[in-house]
Amino acid sequence: MTTSIKRIAVIGTGVIGSGWIIRFLANKKTVYVFDPNKEQKKFVLNEITRTHKSVKKFYKINSINRKNLIFAKSIEEAVKNADLIQENAPENESIKKKVVREISKYGNKKTIIASSSSGLLPSDIQTACKNPERFIIAHPFNPVYLLPLVELVKGKKTTNLYIKKASKFYQSIGMHPLILKKEIAGYLSDRLQESMWREALHIINENYASTADLDEAIIHGPGLRWPLMGSFLSFHLAGGKMGMKHMLEQFGPALKLPWTKLKAPKLTKQLSNKIIKGTKKQSKGKSIKHLANMRDNFLIDLLKLKNKYRIK
Repeated sequence: MTTSIKRIAVIGTGVIGSGWIIRFLANKKTVYVFDPNKEQKKFVLNEITRTHKSVKKFYKINSINRKNLIFAKSIEEAVKNADLIQENAPENESIKKKVVREISKYGNKKTIIASSSSGLLPSDIQTACKNPERFIIAHPFNPVYLLPLVELVKGKKTTNLYIKKASKFYQSIGMHPLILKKEIAGYLSDRLQESMWREALHIINENYASTADLDEAIIHGPGLRWPLMGSFLSFHLAGGKMGMKHMLEQFGPALKLPWTKLKAPKLTKQLSNKIIKGTKKQSKGKSIKHLANMRDNFLIDLLKLKNKYRIK
């Protein structure tokens, strides 16, 4: 799939921003980068080096062309010639509004402005945007350079022209764009993850299990099914010949049982310490870099396997 988007501005270069940079570069885009923290330049370059082997294997390229990476001295310099602007400011509405206001001031009035927000409403952010019809949410998942899902969310003033153009672009760089029917805080995947996270915190807080126990409960159980079928299709199979109809008749009454507590527990110092100590023990002394590389290699193999068994 071809697209006219060749020059991309990335504003903010944390874990998500640097992930976008790597994916864009791997797809031979010219990337203009700006972050007010000058130390982030070193982080980006280190991430490109760290992920070199994984990116080479996944994208089947010899290497990333670093000449296509330009570090700008200002937002204006970064966005003025961009065909798409990927904003990755901290998850704070006022900060994002301030950044989007400046981006929209200096960028071409028809350039897509895509925020990587993980839960804020686009209608709220785009109130600060000039020509708000081109503002969207494009929420990726970490590691951005490997995971395909990007949730696209329109605000009240976003036009279909821009959401369709964005969808075509993200698809062209190997992603799976999922356009939400309407905006909702937290979007889709994060709302599902949050519900499980809240329940996990309750279980740990009440001393029913450790962080390792809960991770094993997913890794060796339902987690193995989800990459292929997700929750609904997995439950459809659980109903036997009658599928979901029988599943709902059989297990529907369980929805009335007090099995879950979706309201989050208070994140006390004691609960925080349990989680921190638990995950530190699970890491077995391995560095974040080591664990990230192991995760990346696993995901590459898993994605290949997933594509082999995809339901067509």
